[in-house]
Amino acid sequence: MTTKIVNLYGLDRSGLEAMFVEQGLQAFRGRQLMKWLYHQQLTDFAQMTDLPKSMRTWLAENTGLALPVVHSHKVSKDGTCKWLLEVSPGNLVETVLIPERITKDVQDDEVVGHMRNTLCVSSQVGCALDCSFCSTGKQGFNGNLGCADIIGQLLIANQFLAAKGQRVTNIVLMGMGEPLLNFDAVISATNIMMDDLAFGLSKRRVTISTAGVVPGIVRLAETTDVSLAISLHAPFDDLRDQLVPINRKYPIAELLAACRTYVDKLGEKRKLVIEYTLIKGVNDQAEHAEALAGLLRDVRCKINLIPFNPFPGSGYERPGNREIYHFQTLLMRAGYTTMLRTTRGDDIDAACGQLVGRVQDRTKRQSRYLARLKMAPVAVST
Repeated sequence: MTTKIVNLYGLDRSGLEAMFVEQGLQAFRGRQLMKWLYHQQLTDFAQMTDLPKSMRTWLAENTGLALPVVHSHKVSKDGTCKWLLEVSPGNLVETVLIPERITKDVQDDEVVGHMRNTLCVSSQVGCALDCSFCSTGKQGFNGNLGCADIIGQLLIANQFLAAKGQRVTNIVLMGMGEPLLNFDAVISATNIMMDDLAFGLSKRRVTISTAGVVPGIVRLAETTDVSLAISLHAPFDDLRDQLVPINRKYPIAELLAACRTYVDKLGEKRKLVIEYTLIKGVNDQAEHAEALAGLLRDVRCKINLIPFNPFPGSGYERPGNREIYHFQTLLMRAGYTTMLRTTRGDDIDAACGQLVGRVQDRTKRQSRYLARLKMAPVAVST
């Protein structure tokens, strides 16, 4: 009988402690091992000298430290990096690193060498949801990533940054997939990200983004205190039904009720993040901004506006700068902190909504999308 090799990157502190207890050993050995893995970044068990030799031998025989396989690494003209990572045979996901130089004097332990390095992490192979403005959903869906695959994205990015004396400072689970449909693995991964024995990131610097999986938000409130972002994109149910189909199951009122409960649990100084993709002629009019301001009046939040990033066959366009700034101005006049997200990495298809990876689709959505693209009229230059 072959013993299954345990990937240690897939276990948070409680998982490591439980592993040793199952072997009849003390739980504190799990904490020791965690520091070796993440503080010392050791992969050779023989060098973990405060662990008994017999334990090091057992670890070498029964566990491993496997990372996703890097298939490609692209760097945008603006410095954004994108990795294509194989997580299982035929299935590849993308993760994106967005560096930002901080020019003003910031008293912030999360800024390293005057750089804020935000990593956009994937949680699924493809996406089970099919938001109409997102390229990932058009690839279909294969399955969930394990905790080790999620943490592996962070480790690979940190290895790249180490040569510059930097590290990832912020995590957003906004890559491929819906995090709250992969709840257990995502929570284990965020536990590791925030654990002082591992990456030690602040709860304010780890953000889970959801399209509106209400039961997941309710469960989240019972489990963790990471930052939460909601991909809202419309102030009306009929419009959101078209853009974010899960709204048909969990409409806006139900979604925002769950969000209020979550943000109230976080405390007065914490805010929900509302993500709103601006699409030309669809949700970018003054009536939409005014309705959004009214909708969120009793929600403690800030708003991130994201100009739509085009991809083939979407049928959508980015609004002009004048329309974008007008929308932002209306929300700011209504009293909301409203940030306009700068498009980064679009020249390597790394911008928000452009991630595709490579998916062995179990839903047949990808083949239908490709067939529609083939049938679409081809634009002729004149």
